[in-house]
Amino acid sequence: MLELYKQTVASQFEAALAMLKQCVTACPSEYWEGKIANDTFRYVAYHTLFFAEFYLSTSDAEFKLHHFHDRGGDERGKQASPGLSQPDTLEYARLVHQKLRDALAAETVQSLAGPSGIARRKCSRAELHIYNLRHVQHHTGAMYAYLRRIEPTLADNQSLPWVSSGWR
Repeated sequence: MLELYKQTVASQFEAALAMLKQCVTACPSEYWEGKIANDTFRYVAYHTLFFAEFYLSTSDAEFKLHHFHDRGGDERGKQASPGLSQPDTLEYARLVHQKLRDALAAETVQSLAGPSGIARRKCSRAELHIYNLRHVQHHTGAMYAYLRRIEPTLADNQSLPWVSSGWR
């Protein structure tokens, strides 16, 4: 059952990250600073990846800031981060994808049943992975809707296709 859980979560999480990557790739440069609700496209993409990476950590203390955060910011603070350029956001997505693969590979029945390790999320590690996946899907859906609204050429399902499973 452990391998089934890990394989299923990995496949669907990879698909969500692949769809986020599609949005970032498809966003015309003139809309990178466009508004999605109260934030920019740039910010929403960065926020989503930052917390995906953070929640893949085994604990608050294990999460370490790195070169993307030097430019993009630390989303755990009260102030909105500036985010990254499109090329850096795509590179960051690849890093988060690798962290997903590594994190899920390391999970055991005991670690998944144990506490999340993240102070702000009072749930098991198993549930945290599902919560994290839903967070990525939520923001990616908003990015898709924004792109399809502002750019008619992206309104068809060929330009921004649904990814049913796995990383592309």
